[in-house]
Amino acid sequence: MPQPLGSSTPDQLAPVPEQPGEFPFTRGIYPDMYRKRLWTMRQYAGFGTAQESNRRYKYLLSQGTTGLSVAFDLPTQMGMDSDHPLAKGEVGRVGVAIDSLADMRTLLDGIRLEEITTSMTINSTAAILLSLYVLVAEEQGSRRNKLSGTIQNDVLKEYIARGTYIYPPKPAMRIITDLFAWAGREVPEWNTISISGYHIREAGSTAIQEVAFTLANGIAYIEAAIAAGLEVDSFAPRLSFFFNAHNNFLEEIAKFRAARRLYARIMRERFGATSDRSCMLRFHTQTGGSTLTAQQPDINIIRVTLQALAAVLGGTQSLHTNGRDEALSLPAESSARIALRTQQIIGYESGVAAVADPLGGSAYIEELTGAIEQGAREYIARIDALGGTLAAIEKGFVQTEIQNAAYEFQRAVEDGRQIVVGVNKFQVDEQATLKPFQIDPELESQQVERLRAVRASRSQADHLASLAALKQAATGAENLMPHILICCRNLATVGEISDTLRAVFGEYRETF
Repeated sequence: MPQPLGSSTPDQLAPVPEQPGEFPFTRGIYPDMYRKRLWTMRQYAGFGTAQESNRRYKYLLSQGTTGLSVAFDLPTQMGMDSDHPLAKGEVGRVGVAIDSLADMRTLLDGIRLEEITTSMTINSTAAILLSLYVLVAEEQGSRRNKLSGTIQNDVLKEYIARGTYIYPPKPAMRIITDLFAWAGREVPEWNTISISGYHIREAGSTAIQEVAFTLANGIAYIEAAIAAGLEVDSFAPRLSFFFNAHNNFLEEIAKFRAARRLYARIMRERFGATSDRSCMLRFHTQTGGSTLTAQQPDINIIRVTLQALAAVLGGTQSLHTNGRDEALSLPAESSARIALRTQQIIGYESGVAAVADPLGGSAYIEELTGAIEQGAREYIARIDALGGTLAAIEKGFVQTEIQNAAYEFQRAVEDGRQIVVGVNKFQVDEQATLKPFQIDPELESQQVERLRAVRASRSQADHLASLAALKQAATGAENLMPHILICCRNLATVGEISDTLRAVFGEYRETF
């Protein structure tokens, strides 16, 4: 099992590591880090219809956000159209509803896509949503090879921690590697996957487990891409990662440094990557949603500030800060503004951006970094012994480890060993003063009407022919991305494209 943190003696402490920008990048992937350019300040947003979300994006951009981050509703994530029976009550609730190219046009209306980077948190339907994005960009006059951003496209963590999977793992991995190959040619500046530890941590994992299981998933994607005939240095520079920032300030800083160093060593030693860019762990961070409390929600601002500062001191490339009211509802506009201002104060007023790795050389930080790396290595070895990540998921190993960690944390909260301010200590008897953000219940019926109008307006022959061609390609070994793009151009919906692939690949059901 991973060793407890803080167990090294002084004579075991490592010396100050390499300089920032040098392999294995413990101190950061660039020599100057934020001295020349701050991290990208993204505010994750999406709700209701495309029109409603477009307004929020334009507001955030006007307030200084430097990158878009799109949240999609559950039907879109699950490959269901807004009029699907199982979508009822979920349309636009936890993200924006996108059914077709028409919705993506509205979502991005008035936003010049060559001039901004966009992150899309979408997994099982990632290939479809990226196709829609590319088509809208081209309609604006943008060139594919100038588009930049990130598609999450990380289905393995869905089986582990989140549940918005559609297909069994093997065909799901095929879609991902098809996207790798296509994007490498067509949108070379796009990050084709954001391998996510965020949801693993939200499910209750420890910091060591977050690093270990995220990198183990990364190993599985890299192995799948190599098996599909891709050279590691041809796709590895476009891989990116997504981590959580929790409350244990120093542990979180060390976690980011350990993940960066371990990944670099894995890429060089295990996969023979020769390019330094292939060994650089580039990552986005979001502050910890599961750490926020409905009790005394204003103190969540303090939690978010500490978490954001840990991410910056740990060397993140982009950052989302949660709103104070997210334990109650989607963030209100005022809460989103405070969250963004938190990043801006750290970046422009705190002075921490003037030093590439401010805590490098701290005895405790170096010890924690080594302990987390070692603990993650041991977990990865256990996963390898089980036959790799897919086998470990199928056997329930990863899920069980996370569940046990979550249970132990909850026990610690309940018996008072773990203090949560406002929950099990320092409570106050007061009525909540924040008004939760509300989704207009009429938006769902309006979205369904728009969807039906799109279906009535399209060429039935063209859209049916493109779906038939996609189905034929799915039964063979042809790259699916060009076919998905044609389906999207012909106004096939997210649900119709997903159903076409379901007919070939089937749907995943947990068996353990």
